[in-house]
Amino acid sequence: MSCTQSTEPTENWAVEWLLGLKMRLKKQRVSTVLPEHHKVFNRLLEDPVVKRFLAWDKQLRVSDKYLLAMVIAYLSRAGLYPWQYRRIHFFVALYLANDMEEDEEDDEPPKQAILSFLFGKDDAQRPLFDHLRLQFMRCMGWKAWVTLEECEEIQAYDPELWVWGRDRALLA
Repeated sequence: MSCTQSTEPTENWAVEWLLGLKMRLKKQRVSTVLPEHHKVFNRLLEDPVVKRFLAWDKQLRVSDKYLLAMVIAYLSRAGLYPWQYRRIHFFVALYLANDMEEDEEDDEPPKQAILSFLFGKDDAQRPLFDHLRLQFMRCMGWKAWVTLEECEEIQAYDPELWVWGRDRALLA
């Protein structure tokens, strides 16, 4: 996997307040998530294996709406061209999102469910997955932190998308 596009966020400045000749500027973060990243995500959601995985995760242990929003952020940060993304990139990004957000208090961390779903008991593919995960992280510039505000901004782009209904709070 080769990183192709620059994913550095741009900076915008906005006037916070203006009083006479005095003015205070505030730096605003501009999202690097573009409409084509949302299209890639929607295309990946139509993949039969991804659909089966999301249906399989009924308790939303590894694929709730925030983790899925992080997938879009990661697809954006990786900087690949939209046509380069494959189903494995969805699972790598979801694994990374779980790595960042989920506590590992269980004997088997939830992110291991992703690998179990993909490979079953066949451990032969796992080193390849780990290699791809590291390449993906390098393409992202090792920037894996996604704020709640970024997740909500991503969800607000297409609020009617069915995956944003995957809310763990509604399961209780």
